[in-house]
Amino acid sequence: MAISNERSSGAETGDPAPVAPSFPRFAPLASAYDVALCDVWGVLHDGLRAHEAASDALTRFRAGGGAVVLVSNAPRASDWVVQSLDEKGVPRSAWDAIVTSGDVSRRMLAERGVWSVHHIGPERDLPLLGDDRLSRVGPEEASVAVVTGLVDEDSEVPEDYRDRLLALKARGLPLICANPDLVVGVGDRQLWCAGAIADLYQTLGGEVLFAGKPYPAIYDAALRLAEDVLGRTMERSRVIAIGDAVRTDLAGATAAGLDCVFVADGIHAEELGRGAPDPEKLSALFAEHGYSPVAVMPQLVW
Repeated sequence: MAISNERSSGAETGDPAPVAPSFPRFAPLASAYDVALCDVWGVLHDGLRAHEAASDALTRFRAGGGAVVLVSNAPRASDWVVQSLDEKGVPRSAWDAIVTSGDVSRRMLAERGVWSVHHIGPERDLPLLGDDRLSRVGPEEASVAVVTGLVDEDSEVPEDYRDRLLALKARGLPLICANPDLVVGVGDRQLWCAGAIADLYQTLGGEVLFAGKPYPAIYDAALRLAEDVLGRTMERSRVIAIGDAVRTDLAGATAAGLDCVFVADGIHAEELGRGAPDPEKLSALFAEHGYSPVAVMPQLVW
């Protein structure tokens, strides 16, 4: 599965992006689509608690004949996401299939025939490597590096990894980023993610291979899963993406040729106004990145 080495960016037209229509509920839009590709963290839960209304909306969409594929930048295999959703109380009635950036990363390693990997991230992410033939080694022995996050996300910042990244750059090692997110919200906190370390590596001149949103491979994989669920080929005009992050969810959907519902009360909630997004701030946010969703909702509700 080919992965672009460059980050996507918003269209820089210089003109303000129009504010998307506000739809407080998903039901008026649902009949226009056969497939929903839905973000997980920020839409279905906040890292601690499930958003019951979002699960209800997806369950009702499926009851009407639609297919739901969850698309996550989690740096682990999709079976871990299933367990996490179960633990948070997200019902399985809300989704048909799941694809993660961890799934894409594992495929990248397999396709490159890589067996010696230098891992940057917490021990809990080791199942990502998931193959007995893979060896975790130091930078001097590795043929590729994989970043899944910060080792201690509570106390570290990406800059703490500069010397380690310089050592990788000196050897010319490519870095697979298993989670392109820069930050993630956990309750009321925001924590750094692997994407911030990958951005620093790029700044230092290193080669980065990004898996997950907003890059094409994860959307292609999600659409294949949706077609398997429905048993037919899908037109992208009948697919809606749902997410709360402009630079991953909205940018990725736009690049993939998909309509997108932007959930405002997620990662951008503090800057937009939690519960009631400010229209001027929404317009400025979309204009800054050059993307416009087809609808804005504070939260995903039916």
